[in-house]
Amino acid sequence: GAQRAFIVKLVKALVPLVEQGDLQLFLNAGDHKHMEKAFVKVLKETGLTDYDVVTTTEGVREFRDNLLDPNAEPAKAVTLFTFDDYFPAVATTDILSRVSDVLACKPSELAFYPVPKLMIRRVGDHEQFSALRAAELGDGTLEARTIDIAMNNIKLFVERPELLVQMNESIVTNNEAGIYDGCKTAVQIALDRAAEDA
Repeated sequence: GAQRAFIVKLVKALVPLVEQGDLQLFLNAGDHKHMEKAFVKVLKETGLTDYDVVTTTEGVREFRDNLLDPNAEPAKAVTLFTFDDYFPAVATTDILSRVSDVLACKPSELAFYPVPKLMIRRVGDHEQFSALRAAELGDGTLEARTIDIAMNNIKLFVERPELLVQMNESIVTNNEAGIYDGCKTAVQIALDRAAEDA
């Protein structure tokens, strides 16, 4: 929600790639009604009016399950995800990460997801280190602070797929090294401590 103006400009810049069939957009407005309105407005202004809308966690899972078939494509080039409640809004990113080629996000906690990432402009200065870490790990870009820089990265993704291959190979290597095991490790520590106290 904090990146509304930037995201709207990015969607506008992506229209030619969407119209050419080079790109599909999964737009997650979350439970932010101002983001839903902004997405609907920019889609109308740019002529991308033929899009799907998903409003439930069940719908998100069905969308994901359909795309788990390697030959499947979304029904429409643009899908808008929008919710009334917080939980499905957050769960959507988790659920869709399995079927997304690239996650475009600010460098927040999403910087640590095991999916190739386009890091867009940060909201807080503390977030710069998350983008740097993703770039160090090879699974994300450096922070794209302007639309031009973001579009340069996207054009590389589209025109030079070896970058996405490298990012995915880094994710496999990082996973084997336990890089993405933070939550699992935290739960195990808590369980071990609870067992000690029992």
